[in-house]
Amino acid sequence: MNNGVSNNKVYVVGHKNPDTDSICSAIAYADLKSKITGEDYSPRRAGQLNEETQYVLDHFQVEAPKLLSDLRVQVKDVELRNIEGIKGSVSIKSAWKSMKELNIKTLPVTRDSKLEGLITIGDIATSYMDVYDSGILSKARTQYRNIASTIDGTIIAGNPHSYVLNGKVGILASSRKLMSEFVEENDLVILGDRQEAQQHAVDLNVSCMVVCNGARVGEEILKQAEEKEIVIISSPHDAFTVARLINQSIPVKQFMTREGIVSFQMDDYVDDVKDVMARRRFRDFPILDEAGNFLGFISRRRLLNSRRKQVILVDHNEKNQAVDGVEEAEVLEIIDHHRLSSIETMGPVFFRNQPVGCTATIVYQMYQEEGVEVEPVIASLLCSAIISDTLMFRSPTCTPLDERSARKLAEIAGIDIEKLALEMFNAGSNLKGKTAEEICFLDFKQFTVNDINFGVGQISSMSAEELREIKTEVSAYLEQARKTQGLDMIFFMLTNIVAESSELLCAGNGAREKMISAFDLKGNPEMIELKGVVSRKKQLVPTLVSALQQ
Repeated sequence: MNNGVSNNKVYVVGHKNPDTDSICSAIAYADLKSKITGEDYSPRRAGQLNEETQYVLDHFQVEAPKLLSDLRVQVKDVELRNIEGIKGSVSIKSAWKSMKELNIKTLPVTRDSKLEGLITIGDIATSYMDVYDSGILSKARTQYRNIASTIDGTIIAGNPHSYVLNGKVGILASSRKLMSEFVEENDLVILGDRQEAQQHAVDLNVSCMVVCNGARVGEEILKQAEEKEIVIISSPHDAFTVARLINQSIPVKQFMTREGIVSFQMDDYVDDVKDVMARRRFRDFPILDEAGNFLGFISRRRLLNSRRKQVILVDHNEKNQAVDGVEEAEVLEIIDHHRLSSIETMGPVFFRNQPVGCTATIVYQMYQEEGVEVEPVIASLLCSAIISDTLMFRSPTCTPLDERSARKLAEIAGIDIEKLALEMFNAGSNLKGKTAEEICFLDFKQFTVNDINFGVGQISSMSAEELREIKTEVSAYLEQARKTQGLDMIFFMLTNIVAESSELLCAGNGAREKMISAFDLKGNPEMIELKGVVSRKKQLVPTLVSALQQ
């Protein structure tokens, strides 16, 4: 059954505020897993791309992964009940028959796939128990072919596609005089084999004659009926049965629910859906796409069988850095090169963590271990990630394995590492037109140590002048950023790639003093300059964490 649920899809995603390693490793690892297993692994991004990463993807003509902002279970993770919609002109009897065959209590009424209303067993009961109007067939604009089908009859005269537009329903079982008193023009009459009654109905110019028990209709009456455009239906049932059944021919649009329908969309979160369901005591809720097309029904019972999203995390294992709702997802694997942190999983997972400078280095190793050929485009992405994370092998996090891997990947991709690095870093430091907020959170990660929440942002550039301009913008905004994020402390690294040093901006109670103490800086320097410190992961964060733990 195709219900829009991707039961086998696994998302491969990096951290919030994604960098080049996070994005490229997700793309490459999803490619590797798909080739190994033949299953659907899809790369995703957890935030907005920075300028450097966007340059890399554009340069190698790779489409950016789609955004994955929340891992909570959504309607699309639940198996829907697929039911084909019925037209509003369908008879109540046909709707009831479909309900019995499908063992359901609600049917969608659609036109061109758009939901027009819902017809329920309760609505059908209303049509039987609460309707005492003999003119209901005309008010509902009932089609004659619906009537014929409902009473198992055959139309032997007139247009089966025309409608009951006026008049009431009556049974002709009395004398001609009495018939004249209550039968009027355009009425629908139920009668038997009495030729006199049939003729009188024609003379009164009724709209339809329902002849019961399969009785014969004379040629002369048929001829007159055709001339007057009177519909004649022959039914095998007796008058009582026809009278009992005939209301079932009314189209469902007469009784369907049109207003106050509670519907959901595929991207709605199950938690929110449950809250609405608790307030609205319906059995089934329709699911619509953005254009209003009906996709299926969801029920409380089906929500109990909803499937957790399956995800592989790359380049992080810190809950604060993970996609929202990760605690509700089924984490299958973690591929990372950072310190062990706070991600909790539902069960055992494949966890690979190596002390290298870049996740992409690990992913490349896994290609080699699995004997899977690295295509040039994937090699280009992995090489770019290593260049970015190791600052072209200048970072202290860089290992001989990182550099060997990057140079081998460059050979596969046919790229010049030095030229690519210069273009990437220039693109990454081109921040013209960006606000202080955008700059601050381009490459930003949050951490928690002893109930202290802090964040560290970083901008790397080969231009000292550009870093001075960035400092002016970010300095004035940093305290506001701290409050907005609900952090105790916030730090921002202005990293000069050429000088291999970083200037540190601080905000928060005791943040500046804590950093001066952590790096054992003398006195109370006006500017916190950390010579030789270019790595947030290996140099700044471990030193700060150690200081906070004491």
